[in-house]
Amino acid sequence: MAQCPVAGKGRRPRFALILLFTLLAGCAGQPSTSSDASEATGAPHAGIAGDWISIRRGDTLGNIAQRAEVPLVRLQRFNPGIDPRGLAVGQRVLVPGQRERAPSGGPYRYQIRPGDTFTSVARRFGADPGRVVAANPGVSATDLKVGQLIQVPLGGTGTSASRGSPTPTRLPDPGTVPDDAKGWPWPLDDYDVTRRFGKDAHGTLQPMLLATGKEARAKAVADGQVRFANSMRQLGQVVIVHHPDNLQSVYARCARLLVDSGQDVERGTPLCVVDQTTDGRHELLFDMRHGGKPMDPLDVLR
Repeated sequence: MAQCPVAGKGRRPRFALILLFTLLAGCAGQPSTSSDASEATGAPHAGIAGDWISIRRGDTLGNIAQRAEVPLVRLQRFNPGIDPRGLAVGQRVLVPGQRERAPSGGPYRYQIRPGDTFTSVARRFGADPGRVVAANPGVSATDLKVGQLIQVPLGGTGTSASRGSPTPTRLPDPGTVPDDAKGWPWPLDDYDVTRRFGKDAHGTLQPMLLATGKEARAKAVADGQVRFANSMRQLGQVVIVHHPDNLQSVYARCARLLVDSGQDVERGTPLCVVDQTTDGRHELLFDMRHGGKPMDPLDVLR
């Protein structure tokens, strides 16, 4: 299945790298922005169950759960990467629908949304994609329907192996990078390459890391469509753009998003504001993909 959703220095947990390295190609339905109807009307968050909403001044997870008429614990479990004590205006929160459930040990009952894949849903909840596939034998991984309910079992890969679930296959070789995918601009105006693409001392593939200045904005390296613009654990705010010729670019460790999922962007469009690290530096994690497979950004950047 072609799927789309998605690291840092060696000191960061390796599952953050795994989150980033699961970017693939096809999605459920058409990607769309958050369905915050209340944003356009200026009304309180009405009818928000099942939708993505943007945090506004004064919002708490408690009052959002109350307005959506869903238990607070369910709202928290559907947003595992959000700190309820550190909500920021503009931050996006997924409000579960009335048909969705999130028991503490799983399996979650999750409703497919635009842009979802088995992999992106699994990574959102820290689950194993193979177990999600095994838990939904009657669901076609290549034809997910918006509104469809699926089971999301939590935990590692051991159980899926014992059930005889299929081993995830390798992505097909996308071939050589097209000739016109050359000489792309860098995602930042001012930067230093603090880590190049490649394997670290432990053999783990690491994406490129670029140091920059305060309030620096990461820009799209080519025309394309934003397929993911949201937060991911350990990676902060993340933007993933799909380009022609089956190419993808990933911009992680952002503090603030400037685009929405489903938005068409041109080369040079600002995508996000780079975040500050714990040691006071500002670093953008930048990754390139061809057919979902990691590639050295230097193969296309000028």
